Amino acid sequence: MDANQPLSSSSSSSTPASGAGVLIVEHGAYGLPGVVRLTLNRPDAFNALSEQLIAELHAALRTIEKSDTRVVVIAAAGRAFCAGHDLKEMRAAPSLEYYRALFARCSELMMTIQRMPQPVIARVHGMATAAGCQLVAMCDLAVAADTARFAVSGINYGLFCATPAVPLSRNLSRKAAFEMLMTGDFIDAAQAREKGLVNRMAPLDALDAEIAELASSICAKPAAAVRAGKTLFYRQLELDIEAAYQLAAQTIACNAMDEAALEGIQAFIEKRKPSWPTNGA
Repeated sequence: MDANQPLSSSSSSSTPASGAGVLIVEHGAYGLPGVVRLTLNRPDAFNALSEQLIAELHAALRTIEKSDTRVVVIAAAGRAFCAGHDLKEMRAAPSLEYYRALFARCSELMMTIQRMPQPVIARVHGMATAAGCQLVAMCDLAVAADTARFAVSGINYGLFCATPAVPLSRNLSRKAAFEMLMTGDFIDAAQAREKGLVNRMAPLDALDAEIAELASSICAKPAAAVRAGKTLFYRQLELDIEAAYQLAAQTIACNAMDEAALEGIQAFIEKRKPSWPTNGA
């Protein structure tokens, strides 16, 4: 994992740096101090999630979640976003114990994306299949090139995409998710946006500009509100509606006492732009 490895934020697809490892970490991505871009860097393997890549991506996210980073972008080098698990690596040592451990580690990686307080944006170009599509679905937000394609194609090889089914069924309608899982068919970027898998799409050469705009908008909001909001959003989804309201009421009450919220409300009353405190921006 290479910290502060230079990347061009204007490139249509992330270009791997010479001698870089399987994960490239860029701080201050898109010219935004609070943004970290993590680039999957196994282009010759279509950025398949090897054990090493899973471990390094997980470690990077665990480090970032404890920092003052505002937004994380997960990108990929080469022609594709991610082709899923490394099937050659999986086939080299088949055993139930190995597979259980592998998928447990990958699931923990996916859950870290949801648990960490910073919003995570998937930058998708080329194809995102199987666990690659799962990765897109687990990110809080996703922006895709208009040429991107998505599939959970394990069923075509006798392997139902069970773990990708978890976030797919929570992002898409049940029938749309089930159709993808049962057919293994590809959908394009426009269909992915329509079904709720991605938020935005843009021409490939404008993809980074679209992501920079989204990340900049989030960075302009008080950090405390963003962090509390993400935590509340996912926790309330798993509750019944009465418990969800109780949790939401407690969250907004605490948020309302935050210095940034007090300034924001006062600015609204006084019809001026808020001046966010340094510790809340």
